[in-house]
Amino acid sequence: MTIAVCPGSYDPVTSGHLDVIERCASFFEEVHVVVAVNMAKTPLFSEAERVGMVQEALAADGYSNIKVASTDGLIIDYCKQVGATVIVKGLRQNGDYEAELGMALVNRKLSDVETLFLPADPLREHISSTIVKDVARHGGDIEGMVPDNVIGKLQMAMNKGKS
Repeated sequence: MTIAVCPGSYDPVTSGHLDVIERCASFFEEVHVVVAVNMAKTPLFSEAERVGMVQEALAADGYSNIKVASTDGLIIDYCKQVGATVIVKGLRQNGDYEAELGMALVNRKLSDVETLFLPADPLREHISSTIVKDVARHGGDIEGMVPDNVIGKLQMAMNKGKS
């Protein structure tokens, strides 16, 4: 069985993330969407909230070969634990390749795990979690940028920050 891992912060999960995950699910027998916990960053949503939002967004699409988990360790350690041989990363046109290539090379050096880059859907390549949070923070319309289950949660989180 070929197992792939789609890691990310997913703070919050976006329609661009879902596009990459769903495309990945059509190529591999099993896909693990892994919410990566980076202690150097301060996410808007907790680890459990991010896992829950991804699970809820994917449940609506009925993919039986996708699992959602989290880790605060190295992604390659997670890959070894579940027997994954490939990490799948989506790339936008904003310099993602340069940032992701270094990580891919380190991951390959540390293990036998390869990284596969999927280009973003041109209709979604401008969407990032950072942009979504910025638009929401200023009261802009984020419909279509994130799954429906995220909209209310993001608006509530932004309103908490204004209090």
